[in-house]
Amino acid sequence: MLFWQVPAPNEAMLISGTKRQAQATQFRIVTGHGSFVLPVKQKARMLSLALREAEIAEDCVTQQGIRLSVRAVCVFKVGDDAVSIANAARRFLSEQERMEELVGRIFAGHLRSIVGGLTVEQIIRERNRVAQEVMAGSHSEMEKLGIVVDALQIQEIEDATGYINNLAAPHAAAVASQARIAQAKADQEATEREQQAAALKAEYERDTAIKRAGFLAETEQSNARAAQAGPLAQARASHEVIEEQTALAQRQADLAAQRLEGEVGRPADAEAYRQRTLAEAARDRAKFEADGNAYTERTLAQAQADANTARALSLRDGNQELIAANRVVENLPALADAAARGMSGASLTVLNGTEGVNQLAAGVVGQGLAILDALQNTKNPAVNGKSSLRIPGRTP
Repeated sequence: MLFWQVPAPNEAMLISGTKRQAQATQFRIVTGHGSFVLPVKQKARMLSLALREAEIAEDCVTQQGIRLSVRAVCVFKVGDDAVSIANAARRFLSEQERMEELVGRIFAGHLRSIVGGLTVEQIIRERNRVAQEVMAGSHSEMEKLGIVVDALQIQEIEDATGYINNLAAPHAAAVASQARIAQAKADQEATEREQQAAALKAEYERDTAIKRAGFLAETEQSNARAAQAGPLAQARASHEVIEEQTALAQRQADLAAQRLEGEVGRPADAEAYRQRTLAEAARDRAKFEADGNAYTERTLAQAQADANTARALSLRDGNQELIAANRVVENLPALADAAARGMSGASLTVLNGTEGVNQLAAGVVGQGLAILDALQNTKNPAVNGKSSLRIPGRTP
């Protein structure tokens, strides 16, 4: 509408010239809504409620007499209530562009006052305290001006005399020393880590070289085995052939030995056994003949002696039977000799050695004596104790 005016959200509209006033002021304050402004009779002007910023740069002297250059920033605005708007309108409505400068001067004065009661150390360490005291000291004045301070920050403190630097020198030296120590430790740790990394790298390279050498050796060995596979297989085959030939030759030698044993050894053994048997038989026969001859000679000698004795007795007594027996006795050596020659020409095998020979000879001679004994028993008139012919080895 033509006469309807609406202030911005961060503005307050001041209408003067009306007779009805809601506030105890000479003008009407409108915020947040519009209002009719009658031309000629009323006049409307706008007061900014936006946030403003004032920079403060002031040389201050501390309680110790040390000059400091303090830089601060103040954030403020016109209060939202009607009293604050009215107070600010009366003072700054026509000079709203100079509001930052005017407020900055007010805060600069309070800043000098607060800094003058503090030491450098307090100002440095308790900046928030300085800002709170400045705000508290300027509160009544800001209230009269309709100003609300949102924040006050000490941005920088400069010392032209070097006091702050000297104050910080021990701490700076300690910090620098600690920094150097920390740097040295860091360098040492870095060096140790680098050495460890280098050692690990060297160890890895060594292990890699060893593995590579092992792989290369295995590869060369495999290549060598592959290259020698043919000759080795041929040599192994030749070796197997030689072994088979050797085994065959051994079997042939064993077979030849068995054949030789069957064809030569066993017949030779049989021949040797035959020769030994014949030799033993010849030896036993010779011994038999010698023993038989000796026994025969002994027996004949005894028989002849007995016969001579008997013959002498018979001739002396005129006994004819004994004379006949004498003749038999006279022929007994011939009979024994014939028997001995018969045994010498016979193929006899004596099983019990000398004893067997003696028994055989004794049997031959005994047959002749048995004949003589029979004649004596049948013809001898001297039987029954008168006269007897004694034969050695015989019992009448």
